[in-house]
Amino acid sequence: MCGIAGYVGSRVVRDILIAQLKKMEYRGYDSAGLAVVGGGGIHAVKVVGHVSALEQESINQWLPGNCGIGHTRWATNGRPSTKNAHPHTTSKVAVVHNGIIENSDELKVFLESNGYSFEGETDTEAVAKLLDFYYDGDPMIALNKVAKRLKGSFALGILFFDATDAIYALKKGGPLIIGLCAGENFLSSDINAVLEYTTRYYVLEDDEIAIIKKDHVEVFDAQGVQLSKTENVADWKADLIDKQGFSHFMRKEIFEQPQVVTNIILENIRDGIPDFEAAGVSDEYLKRFKRICIVGCGTARYAGLVGKNWIEHFARLPVDVVMASEFRYQNPVLFADTLVVLISQSGETADTLAAARLVKDRGISSVGIVNVKGSNICREVEHVIFTQAGVEVAVASTKAYIAQLSVLFLLSLKLGFVNGQLAQDRIHSLCNQFIDLPEILRQVLREKEAEIQKLAQACVEYESIFFLGRGLDYLLALEGALKLKEVSYVNAQAYAAGELKHGPISLITDRLLVIALVTQEAVKEKIINNLREVTARCGKVRLLFKAGMQIPADLIEQSLQLPALEDFLMPFLVAETLQLLAYYSACAVNANVDKPRNLAKSVTVE
Repeated sequence: MCGIAGYVGSRVVRDILIAQLKKMEYRGYDSAGLAVVGGGGIHAVKVVGHVSALEQESINQWLPGNCGIGHTRWATNGRPSTKNAHPHTTSKVAVVHNGIIENSDELKVFLESNGYSFEGETDTEAVAKLLDFYYDGDPMIALNKVAKRLKGSFALGILFFDATDAIYALKKGGPLIIGLCAGENFLSSDINAVLEYTTRYYVLEDDEIAIIKKDHVEVFDAQGVQLSKTENVADWKADLIDKQGFSHFMRKEIFEQPQVVTNIILENIRDGIPDFEAAGVSDEYLKRFKRICIVGCGTARYAGLVGKNWIEHFARLPVDVVMASEFRYQNPVLFADTLVVLISQSGETADTLAAARLVKDRGISSVGIVNVKGSNICREVEHVIFTQAGVEVAVASTKAYIAQLSVLFLLSLKLGFVNGQLAQDRIHSLCNQFIDLPEILRQVLREKEAEIQKLAQACVEYESIFFLGRGLDYLLALEGALKLKEVSYVNAQAYAAGELKHGPISLITDRLLVIALVTQEAVKEKIINNLREVTARCGKVRLLFKAGMQIPADLIEQSLQLPALEDFLMPFLVAETLQLLAYYSACAVNANVDKPRNLAKSVTVE
């Protein structure tokens, strides 16, 4: 992984490929390359580093032709180097690849026995040389033979040296779309990369092969039967992938959160009650379930943990939250009365997608909470509730997390209502408070940003940071610590405050900062007692607490007070505050805020 680009048409192909790759820089990568077919062969340029370096390196290169492919690579097999960068080429073919070829070692042995040698360390090089081995003038025959030998996940863009007017694409696993336009067509792993040129596109399904020419596109199934594809139209614009005056995408997306919550309100509340009928999730459907299983990775899983708290409280249904990367390997126990909720911003997260397919194969009901329409998870689950967050560019997820929390909060209320656990007046009260939430989120951004920035300056002066909380606050602490680690590289850990004395308290010194979340009335006194244990050992404490709480004066120094909401709604304010804290901490250490090192936006391999 990370980004695939392709263009065939009448424009200067290098310029279009560079523009596409720049649109995918937000996904995270360590090297980049492109290849153009024409002038009697395939001409490739590859660099370690940014697309801007590729742009400079390719300026004076001879790149004849109007058909080409490009790639930004996030290292999986093999370190960042020009030899490992894509495209991988032979005299016959050029290949870009997202995914992992699980049997690449076996293929290399086969190819070496047939006279091939390998320069780099990647699995993709084996794909290129396997295609070279099988190619005898007919691309479709070669592609079908290769597809039968590859194991793992792969989205491939391919050039053949003697097919100067066509890009070939092959998919099993990762996302791949074909952008459609009069007189030119595009290949990409990300719809955002082609929105400048077109909003029309095809989605390639698993085991499909595409031939992309400037004036037409043909798609075939694994048996070679030509398919009639459904044309999709993207419902967002290219100008959404613009900072619009903000210094970073991350800050812009934090400031978009009030509107995201408003979008979810408009889509999913009717007559003062949550309503998911538009997503096919009816009251009758939800009444069938006696237990819930939530599956996700990273931030999505942390959203699921908050959702578990809400669902168990409001609906009195048991909820399991499972890491997607562990889900299928633990042989999960799933009953017919279980609803599996799969959460993914991109809808392409490899482990979550694999979990969705396992659930489908077992005949268990599933709902996706997804941001990207047309993504793979959307096609594997029974129903999809879209998060209405729009394009999220920064690698660290912010508005998508708030959107996931919003959907889970409304879903928990709906489950409580249909199961007779929430009276109508109570659900109306909670929904009305939720409807007021966007303005309160704006208030925090407007009135607290300077204080948050000051606290962030203090954060980066410490060797380590503990986030402490109880109940919902602990679940928010997990996400807060993750955000800080992701973008500022500060060593941050989250603990349930009651667990402090069961080991982690040994790390408390005057070189450690504790950020304590105190917004839940029922456990306020308990966590204050835990903080006394910290200050007694010279640990430094900063609080995020709810207005109106009586907090001992010695704990108030440099602490931050948030507007008072009902306890169940405080996670939204805490999440927004901790996102800004991470953002300003990253700024304080001059980190690459939108593209943190070693991270990718959409993790499409295991």
